[in-house]
Amino acid sequence: MSHASTERDSTEPVTGVLLVGGASTRFGSPKALARIGGRTLAELAWARLAWCDERVAVGKASDALPLPFPIRDDGCDVRAPLAGLVAGVRAARNDVVVALPVDTPLITDAALQLLAAACAEAAVPASGPLPGAYRKAALPVLERRLHAGQLKLRRAVAELDARIVDLDPALLVNVNRLEDLQWVKKPS
Repeated sequence: MSHASTERDSTEPVTGVLLVGGASTRFGSPKALARIGGRTLAELAWARLAWCDERVAVGKASDALPLPFPIRDDGCDVRAPLAGLVAGVRAARNDVVVALPVDTPLITDAALQLLAAACAEAAVPASGPLPGAYRKAALPVLERRLHAGQLKLRRAVAELDARIVDLDPALLVNVNRLEDLQWVKKPS
């Protein structure tokens, strides 16, 4: 992996993939339905991807989450970000995919656009693989690891031509427990 220094070709279309199929074990209920400022985390994240040329939400159809946008089933029995990412990259009409989990409500459009701009096969912050940008060229590695039950997305990224993007760690804070909602301010 290397540090990114490229700028996004503004003519290159981007698909935003919202990952809503997490297990939410520490949270105790689906994170996607948790509310900040009257909106669910899923609604906030979906709006955050509005700059993308296409948006796809991926999760478990069996969860039947009451959200105001369709959820594409990830077609997998496991609950892992890798499963949602594979389904999202497969479904994307565009080569570059920006993957956003519902539990990072402080991320900004600018940060996501930096990831898209830096994407070789992948572009991720130093803290981890999500949010991140992935090209269709990454799909064989991602699919192979998913089918082998090797679900650690960080390890999949290590096999890719990935760029590290320096993002403010405050933008990447995850909501992992119900009490985390108390200190997260409504994103802009």
